[in-house]
Amino acid sequence: MPDLPAAAVPGRVIEDTTVAPGQHWGRVIEEGAHLRLIDLEGRQAIDFLCYNADNPAERYNAADTMKISGKLWLEKGSALYSDMGNKLFTVVDDTVGFHDTIGGCCSAESNRVRYGRWPTPNCRDNFICQLAKHGLGKKDIVANVNFFMYVPIGPDGEMAIKEGRSKPGDHVDLRAEMRTLAVLSNCPQMYNPASGGTPTPIRVVVWRP
Repeated sequence: MPDLPAAAVPGRVIEDTTVAPGQHWGRVIEEGAHLRLIDLEGRQAIDFLCYNADNPAERYNAADTMKISGKLWLEKGSALYSDMGNKLFTVVDDTVGFHDTIGGCCSAESNRVRYGRWPTPNCRDNFICQLAKHGLGKKDIVANVNFFMYVPIGPDGEMAIKEGRSKPGDHVDLRAEMRTLAVLSNCPQMYNPASGGTPTPIRVVVWRP
């Protein structure tokens, strides 16, 4: 991929990184800083987890996030809540909406059960690799957010992972509401439409207004 132009953000860029298909990323983001996730080619799911960087036992809680907002998905204005009732991030800008909170991450085991493939690259292994850099492990993985992944719910409660709605260049901006550890997997899934059948790179920009 050619070099990308400097990120067009209204502030000082702290990090600007391209994450290859199927790879992972993470860092501590200071309170008040912003994290921008950019879908460079469209329809690329990003599995995402976050923790209180000073006390990782406090981490994102999907159920509380949904109960407090009254919605099953994230969009501009949504907050990602911890299991202690505190905001970790707030979605301050979003060009897509309908980011999934219920589908969780793919794993080698779930791919075997659902698609009869073994072994396969997967987001849970990516989370394990990234979390290990911060002294965390498999037991610290909880139900995660899937940015740019479209999981509609039917009238009878049926759900399915559908082709994503994001287009090239779409983004979501998150503002850290505390000193937060953010980790992500640029989803390597090839057996459902989460990443359009062909995983593609994403861009991650950390910046401070």
